[in-house]
Amino acid sequence: MEQENSANEPNLTFAELGLDAQMLRAVEAKGFERPSPIQRLTIPALLGEGADLIAQAQTGTGKTAAFGLPLLQLLTPKAGRVQAIILVPTRELALQVTEELISFNHEKRVSVTAIYGGASIGEQLRRLSRGVDIVVGTPGRVLDHIGRGSLDLSAISYMVLDEADEMLNMGFIEDIEAIMATMNEERRVLLFSATMPERIVRLSQSYMREPQMLRVEAQQLTTDLTDQIYFEVRESDKFDALTRIVDVEAEFYGIVFCRTKVAVDEIANRLQERGYAAEGLHGDVSQAQREKILRRFKARQANILVATDVAARGIDIVNLTHVINYSLPQDSESYVHRIGRTGRAGNAGTAITFLSPAEFRQFGYLKRDIKVDIKREELPSPQDIVAMKRKRIKDEMADVVESENYVTYTDMAIELMGDYTPEVAMAALLRMAFKNELDEKQYPEIRSFAVDRRGTVRLFLSIGRKDGFDGRKLVGLLKRECDLRDKHISDVKVADCYSFVTVPFTDAEEVVRRLNKLRKGKRPVAEITEGARPEKAQKPRRERPTREERPAREVRDVRSAREERTPAERAAAEAFVAKREQAAREQAERGQAERPKRTSAPRPQRTTERSNDTFDWSYFERGGNSWGTERHGSRGKSAKPSRGTKTAKGGKKGGRR
Repeated sequence: MEQENSANEPNLTFAELGLDAQMLRAVEAKGFERPSPIQRLTIPALLGEGADLIAQAQTGTGKTAAFGLPLLQLLTPKAGRVQAIILVPTRELALQVTEELISFNHEKRVSVTAIYGGASIGEQLRRLSRGVDIVVGTPGRVLDHIGRGSLDLSAISYMVLDEADEMLNMGFIEDIEAIMATMNEERRVLLFSATMPERIVRLSQSYMREPQMLRVEAQQLTTDLTDQIYFEVRESDKFDALTRIVDVEAEFYGIVFCRTKVAVDEIANRLQERGYAAEGLHGDVSQAQREKILRRFKARQANILVATDVAARGIDIVNLTHVINYSLPQDSESYVHRIGRTGRAGNAGTAITFLSPAEFRQFGYLKRDIKVDIKREELPSPQDIVAMKRKRIKDEMADVVESENYVTYTDMAIELMGDYTPEVAMAALLRMAFKNELDEKQYPEIRSFAVDRRGTVRLFLSIGRKDGFDGRKLVGLLKRECDLRDKHISDVKVADCYSFVTVPFTDAEEVVRRLNKLRKGKRPVAEITEGARPEKAQKPRRERPTREERPAREVRDVRSAREERTPAERAAAEAFVAKREQAAREQAERGQAERPKRTSAPRPQRTTERSNDTFDWSYFERGGNSWGTERHGSRGKSAKPSRGTKTAKGGKKGGRR
């Protein structure tokens, strides 16, 4: 059952949602005027009949109030048992949810406590022993208390899973299942998630009873208050692009997202060296240090927070101006969570993504998933930034003159005017106050690049002639497994142990994904060649070869592959061969095999040896393989010629020995 109608009625008030007088006074004290879409859906549903609920809404849409207000209204203070438990993915979110519930709880006096890892378990044991009505905690610490016997959920009435998709991404699924197994079957479950992956659906089917679906309209998942843009920037220029964005904004206050802890430390340190008030946050930071960093950030003593996705979970700050994706998130779910941290509580914000050439394919899939048009913009130039700074100086100076806050400096100004001309005195003061901030040369050049989205990409395949492939069979594999047509496959080069092929730019990522599903072991079947850039599609030849000419052409391409390789192809091939030789040497040293004999040139005959253990050979064994079999009366599908048969080009075709 799915409900969306009440979310489309923006004129509803909190009183019309069914909240009692105590909760309405709490809402008024917080300054809330109108409920958000998810609040309009959730509050009446939770106050109503006892169905389980699944609510889909992004981070920062008022979810805590959506379940907190009705829970506080429904619970009885000092009932002598835990009545509700709220599971969250991080310590910071546990503290913030607890603080939010307490802010609504001035009159009702329901006891609320937070339990999470990294804090004194002794203090948590004391609070639990005194009795609490609502527990907010992380799955690991909650399970720890259950094991100690200090937390009893057998008489629980309500369970809330906040940011369920993120908890599943962090590997908490087993802990959540273990916690739910200790509860009574009559409890109500409320599940909040920004996205609805298949794992959420399976969890609801296993542990929820005919849940009611509460869904905010799709276009509201990424709030309209967030302006989403991207810049095309080389990887080496991303840091300079970041400093331009920070400098051009009068009041920058935002989070910079990176994929790795190493990147967080590097960027935060470089920003601090440049004089920016920046802090870094990732999983290796201690709990005490995390709390110190967040206090500085919330107090705006630091205006830039560089963080990984996991470390930034639970940071609830309503007035962020910017969210910057320094590195593209790994999936659309992470993107939705990231940008949901700006554009909150009616405040406008900007979500910026830096895109390097290698990230464009993934970015295309992301845009299709979230169904949002992300605009391309040009980075501000050094001239634009300096002009903006000069304007801010003039505006601030006008404010000082208007407020007459300069009076204490009048005597010194008169003294300076006696020693210098007004122009010299003002220029010297500006130089002292702003140093090099108004110098355009401090901003390095950021090179532009163009991405040919209609071009092609070169792929490296770790299969070759020793695996039973020639040009025709490789093309057949791509057509069958990747749904490519003949016109989309070009420049096929087959060597003994590997191959190269060119495919359309827009299909490259999907081709790699599908081929790598066939692998066995760690070695992928397909990779985009390192350093490859989209190449312009070649015009088709005017003269189309006949069927009789095709076998001869394939042999020619194979034999000339080494001479025709591009630098990127040579690098990929050499790396592959080096790995194979290293593996052979290590195997020989362990005494498990003889050292392979060196040969001066590849043997032309076809062998049954399969050099690539990572390829899924069972695919070609299922149902028989018709490649190379003779079809009477069919030209171009004939069996292999015997040894010594002359080709159209005068060479010999190797036969089976």
